[in-house]
Parts: sequence; C-alpha cells; structure tokens
Amino acid sequence: MLKKLNDLLAGLPMTIVSGVFLLLDLVPHLIEEFGGAPVQLSFLPFDPAWVTIFISGVPLLYLAIWRIIHNPGISKISSALLICIAMFAAIAVGDLFAAGEVVLIMAIGALLEEATTNRAKKGLKNLISLAPAKGRRIMDGKEDMIPAEAIRQGDILRILPGETIPVDGTIIRGETSVDQSIMTGKSLPVDKGVGEEVFCGTINRFGSIDISATKVGENSSLQKLIRMVQDAEHKQAPMQRIADRVASWLVPVALLIAILSYVFTGNIVTAVTVLVVFCPCALVLATPTAIMAAIGQATKHGVIIKSGEALEKMGKVDTIAFDKTGTLTYGRLDVSDTISFDASIREADLLSLAASAEARSEHPLGKAIVAHARAKDAPLMESTDFKMTAGRGIAAEVDHRRLLCGNEKFLAENGVSIDDKVRSTLDRLRSQGKAAMLVAQDQTCIGVIALSDVLRPEAKDMVSRLSNMHTRTVLLTGDHQKTADYFAQQVGISEVRAELLPEEKVRSIADLQAERHKVCMIGDGVNDAPALKTADVSVAMGSMGSDIAVDAAEIALMHDDISQIPYLKRLSDATVKTIKVSITLSMCINFAAIVLSLMEILTPTTGALVHNAGSCFVVLIAALLYDRKFE
Repeated sequence: MLKKLNDLLAGLPMTIVSGVFLLLDLVPHLIEEFGGAPVQLSFLPFDPAWVTIFISGVPLLYLAIWRIIHNPGISKISSALLICIAMFAAIAVGDLFAAGEVVLIMAIGALLEEATTNRAKKGLKNLISLAPAKGRRIMDGKEDMIPAEAIRQGDILRILPGETIPVDGTIIRGETSVDQSIMTGKSLPVDKGVGEEVFCGTINRFGSIDISATKVGENSSLQKLIRMVQDAEHKQAPMQRIADRVASWLVPVALLIAILSYVFTGNIVTAVTVLVVFCPCALVLATPTAIMAAIGQATKHGVIIKSGEALEKMGKVDTIAFDKTGTLTYGRLDVSDTISFDASIREADLLSLAASAEARSEHPLGKAIVAHARAKDAPLMESTDFKMTAGRGIAAEVDHRRLLCGNEKFLAENGVSIDDKVRSTLDRLRSQGKAAMLVAQDQTCIGVIALSDVLRPEAKDMVSRLSNMHTRTVLLTGDHQKTADYFAQQVGISEVRAELLPEEKVRSIADLQAERHKVCMIGDGVNDAPALKTADVSVAMGSMGSDIAVDAAEIALMHDDISQIPYLKRLSDATVKTIKVSITLSMCINFAAIVLSLMEILTPTTGALVHNAGSCFVVLIAALLYDRKFE
C-alpha cells in the first residue's frame, strides 16, 4: 500500500500538481520578502506549500528511510537524507516555501533521471519467443508432434522445410540448407548433410532432414544464448547518482556547519538557511539535464541513446569491436562477378541464362542472381523441367539448353568435370569472401557467378577517423576467416577474430576487457545480443537490426549510419565536460550562499530562491548541448 502511494506521488502528474501549489505559495512570499504587506490566499484554508511538501516530500522520505534500512555501510547516507533534514528544519521554523522548494526540485531531478535511464525489456522476451514450442519425433515409424521440453537426448526428429529446429542435433538422413543467422550472423544459409550439426532456433530452408537430438532443453544453443543475455543484463549496474556519491561527506559537513552557525549566532533560522542552500539539488539536476540535452542532440542525427551511463562510458572507450554482416556491410547479397569460361558466351548472356534457370529457385543465391539480372534489364527466358537438389543446386532447361547451377559437388555428381582454371578462379573468389555459383551446360562448366555482401561505403572512412582518435578497432564475426580477412582489409581493420559463435564473441569481449580496455560492441543480429550486453557500451544498427539486438544495446543507429560512431564519442566527451562544469558551478553557488547565510543576509526563503537559481543555471548550461555542432 505504502509503495503504491509512493509511486503515485512520485509520478509526473502529481509532481506537476506539486509544482502548481508551490507556485501559488511563491508570490505572497516574494511580496513579503521585498517589503510588501502580508498576503493571504483567501480561497485556501491552508498554506499551499503543504501540498507540495506532502506530494514531493513523502517519496523522498520513503527513499531516505529505505536506503538507511537496506543500503550497506556509508551508502546509507544519501542526498535524500540531507534534503529530508532540510525539509523538516524549514518546517520547524515555519518556512514552508523553502521546505517545498527543495523537495520539488529533487522530485523533478528523479523524473528526469528516470526518463533518461528507463530501458525497454521486450528484447529478452522476443529472444525467448524464438525457442520452438514443438518438435516432430519419429518413434516406431510414426511421427508425433510433442512439446519441445519433452524431447530427450537421442530422440529422432524430422524437420521439414521452413520449420525451426527445436534442439541441437546431428543430421542422420537428408540434406538441406540451414539459416543459422540467429547463431552466427552469417548472411548465407549453410549447406548441411549427414553427420553435420544443426542448432536450436535455426531454420531449415529446403530439404527434409532427420536429426538425432544431442543437446536438449536448457543445454541447447538457443537457451544458452538466452541465459547469456540474462546474465549480462544482471551485470549492468545502474549509474550511481553523483549526489549520492558525495552524500557520505556532504550530509555530515552540512549538519556540522548548520550546528556551528547556530552555536555562534544563536539564530536557528540561520542554521536552517544553511541546510536549505546546502541541499544538492543543482548537483542532482546536473547529470540528467545534460544527458537529456545530449540525447536530444543525438536524436536529431538519428541516434537513439537509452541511458546516460552509455554516454559516460562511450567517452572512455578505447576499443571498438564490430560485427561484419549488417554492420560493416549491408547484410544483403549482390552479384559481384560474372565470369565466362566459354569464349562464345558473353558475361551478359551468362547472367541471363543463370537467372532464367534460377527464376523458380527459393535459395538466397538464386534469388540474388535473379534480382541482379532484373536490375540490369537482362532478358529472362522461360525455364522448364526445373529440379532443385537441396544444399547442392538446381537443374533446368532454358532456350533448349540443359543448365546446371550449383556448387562443385553438384556438378561432379552430374558428370561435369572442373579443370584447374575453374578451381583457380573459385579459390580467388573465396579468398575475397565471395560465394560462387558454377554454371554448366552440356557437361561443361561455362562460367561462374560470384556473390558478396555489400560493404558500406562509409565504413573505411569511419575506421580511419577512429584510428585518428587513437581508438583500436576489432572485427568479431561468425563468417569464415577468409571472408572476414577480406572485408577487414577493405576497411582498414587489422585485428580479426572469425568463425565465432555467440559465446565466443562474448569471450573475445571479455578478453579485451581483461586487458584493461573499455570496449564498445557494434552489431545488428540476435547472435550479437550477448556480446552487446557484455561490452562496456553497445551500439545496434536500428533500422535493419533485429529487435533483440536493438533492445540489448544501449545506443541504436536508426539510419544504420556507422559514420556516426566518431560523433558519438565526441558527444559523450562534451556531455561529461558539461556535467563537470555544472557541478563546479553549483558547488560555487552553494558556497557563496552558505557565506551569505552565515552573514544572515539570506533567509530560508531567499536562500531557496538562490538555490533555485543555481538549478536554473545548470539546466541552461545543459541546454547548450542540444544545438552544439560536432564536426
């Protein structure tokens, strides 16, 4: 009951009501302070500041008591405790406006902080939803759909095209292509045959396969992925407020000065004034206001920052780890090379023949070739007698020609020999990280069409700018080593770690952190979520990245513009400097106000107004961040 009341009073609507009542109390006090006749609001039977004290003071008192009871050691003493002491002291001497003012500013600071640190939690739910609910078990020649949790190690499961694999297992019958992007981030489906492993949560794209379950339930790869995200989430400690970090000495000093002022002046009002002006309200506002301004600045550039802690940490980052697919590249396949081995067949004709044969194919390579041919206005001819062999290739008749399109094994199975020239070309293409589709006609290989992920044009300049900022760059990818090396060379990244599963990416991040590096991870896929959570600060590609990656990251690039990474570092540096300037200014104002209080120039009311002016200065300084230019 008390918790519900506290949450209601601390919310935005009630804080607005609290501010309105304090404003009603302000005008009469100003008139009295500057020599006017006492003013009484006849339509209210009580001082309106009491409403402010109740609405904003109760949550503060609840927080102070909760920290005294639950926090260990010196952290029991918090800024909330000092504000409560000042509030009760002001009430004791009858200055309700001063009491209401300090608790209202704290309430506003708490709302600002909550607005900048509140994170969506749906990403983990989305990840959990990827776990298949059922599997098709084969027992005594019969197929039965059973719950995934009922599958046991050694069970035989049949996976049809388009179905999600419910457990980790080994293929015992059939061949297929499996979309493993959830686990590895690789953009290409992986051809699988008897004896090869498949993973829970991956998708069977083509052929029907039977697997023997090897890792089930909590031991499956997907469940491990979920646990890693959960564990990393728990390791992310919330940013401790600056006011609370200094409260351990602020509270005793404030009380000591207030007591000494009463001893030497004999004036309790002076002591209360000291407590009021000593309240760290500007200190509390310094961080959230600067962060909100910086978040607004970033939003104008299509960068969504979810927490102030991310901004603070980004400025300290000295190592940035990149995923490849969807981050440094667009994550989509395009035809990069069309090479004819037959002098009588032009490259344009080869593309037209291959695209015509692949027109009915559902394989990503085939679809990419057809899309490229259409973009080039290459003529597509009608194909007949189409047949696809899962994980191998397709056969079709186009323009009275029997064509085969597929890998080396597929052509060899159909009696097509591969000479040294073809092998040399394939080796060269693979060293460049490209996927190759051979095209054969009448038992002869007539050409090859290579496909590659498309590198983002801004990637090379971005890496160069980071290097100029003395920031180390590392490539962490699930792709093959040759593919990773090729793309890393293109953008200027010298350190490459390839063929990584999600847990290996996490281990790589942890290794870098063990070397005392502050690491930023940039990724876009589900498989990147654990690494994003493990890194000191994380950035996700927002417009094309998975919801899980975006939710796992602290920063999202909504336009997928990775050239914004250096901008983020500069912005975070400026934000931290702004916070430091605001804190210094607020401390100077507090010091001056304490001196004026001891000279009995300030009363609790005028002290509260000076104290309020310091808070306003902090807000204005933070607002300058919003329109600052970062080249």
